[in-house]
Amino acid sequence: MPHVRLQPASPNVNGRAATRVRLHAPGSPWNDPLDIRTSQEPSRQIWTNLDKSAHKSAQSLAQNSTFCPPRLNFLRVRRWQSRSRFPILPGSDKDSAMLIGYFTERPYQDPQTGFFGATGLDLTDLDASNSAYDPRVGSELYHRYLDEKIYAEEMGFDALMLNEHHSTPFCMGSVMNVEAAILARITKKAKIVLLGNILPIWEDPLWLAETLAQIDMISEGRLVTGWVRGGGRESVSHNAQAPFNWERFQEAHDFVVKAWSTPGPFRWEGEHYNFRYVNPWSRPIQDPHPQIWIPGIMSRNTVKWTAEHRYPYVMLATDLEPTKQSFAYYDEVAQENGYEAGSQHHGYLFKVHVDETEELAEEAGRRYLQGPSNPFLEGNQGVVKANLQNLPGLTSRTNVLPTIQNFAAAASRGRTAAAEAALAAREQQQPEASDIFGSYEDQKQRMTIITGTPKTVIPKIRHVLEYLRPGQIFFWDGDGAMTHQDSMRSLRLFGEEVIPATREIAKELDLKSAFEVDTKTGEDLTVAAD
Repeated sequence: MPHVRLQPASPNVNGRAATRVRLHAPGSPWNDPLDIRTSQEPSRQIWTNLDKSAHKSAQSLAQNSTFCPPRLNFLRVRRWQSRSRFPILPGSDKDSAMLIGYFTERPYQDPQTGFFGATGLDLTDLDASNSAYDPRVGSELYHRYLDEKIYAEEMGFDALMLNEHHSTPFCMGSVMNVEAAILARITKKAKIVLLGNILPIWEDPLWLAETLAQIDMISEGRLVTGWVRGGGRESVSHNAQAPFNWERFQEAHDFVVKAWSTPGPFRWEGEHYNFRYVNPWSRPIQDPHPQIWIPGIMSRNTVKWTAEHRYPYVMLATDLEPTKQSFAYYDEVAQENGYEAGSQHHGYLFKVHVDETEELAEEAGRRYLQGPSNPFLEGNQGVVKANLQNLPGLTSRTNVLPTIQNFAAAASRGRTAAAEAALAAREQQQPEASDIFGSYEDQKQRMTIITGTPKTVIPKIRHVLEYLRPGQIFFWDGDGAMTHQDSMRSLRLFGEEVIPATREIAKELDLKSAFEVDTKTGEDLTVAAD
């Protein structure tokens, strides 16, 4: 019979207590435990490398322990030593197709703030005081969002996407790399996709290179790095030099890549960064470094630079037609640089929620637009300060993608004139629908929000894949005022029906991810994996 230790945890803000049962087989050392975690969150029940007597012992102790919650909803068992030495990569199985990821903005959900819910007040960039923030609520939300990502992996998602914003309640990912480090340890095979670290605000990119290398090692080679330039919000709140945003982005990128791929020590004498001694002892497990993906919405400069480097470019929740035109621009730059871009170079993030009935899907879908104001969430953008988002050195005023034609995209960047022009053009084309522009109903019609049962959602996903042909997609769910229950129902249905169907569609359309076709050489990586 195995030995057992109970390790109680303090109650969290909702009064729940979590218990960790430390269970050991006879003769095994105490430093090689089988962890059984209990809580009241719903999840699948997973058993790994335990015999039936161990199952019964663990269940009995967990259920009878005074430290356990009154109602045991799940018992998750993990044997960390059973992890594969090398992770199963998306694309390494010939039966897989494309890369399917999960994303949520991780909003701060607190009804006490006054800016949350259907009647919440609009927020203005950098106007909300952090006096409205309750760290106890924040603690609970961090645990919730991490639990949902664990469940997303269990449901078959290939990747877990994180992003970063600062000084705002619409995204709790201000220290995204901490979340990534946690996921590196508590997940098994899903890619950890960072879209992305805001390079221009980093004064010490060597520290960033070491941080990400350590995450890659802990994850056993599952990190995907991504870089962004950030907006006025980040430049102001971190005292960054906005006029040099683009220059700092490029130099920080070059420095980090060299720190990862060139043996040290060496010196770096640049325009914005200077290091007398570069010799990071932490280096990525992926050789020469993790894949680099670039997300964006509007900047042609960024798309051009991305295509020149043969990195995948991920469009973030943009309308379908401007997205297709933006991918066409990427492909044009690729041809100018001597290669043909394919699906492996294109990625797309879009809002999708799946539920058990159309009625539940409708209720949950409307909650997309009821969280804290988010400039990037159409229908709940709040008040965007044009002067803040148009600081000198940020996105060019003229060299922009076709997404500028969309009201929400233009508004998110503080392009007031462009936003008004986009709205006027739509009103001229669809005068009968002008009263619902930007609403939940309008976004459903344009398929910038997709909600419903698997039966109604899957054909719409097919349309997106046929129209855009991306090799990597991310379903954006669980946002706004959506509840944990909304997210868990949707994740379960993704795993049971939507992901398998999406893979079949991707196979039919021959959509390959950057883990199936090398973006630099065009090499078939599934053959290399064999």
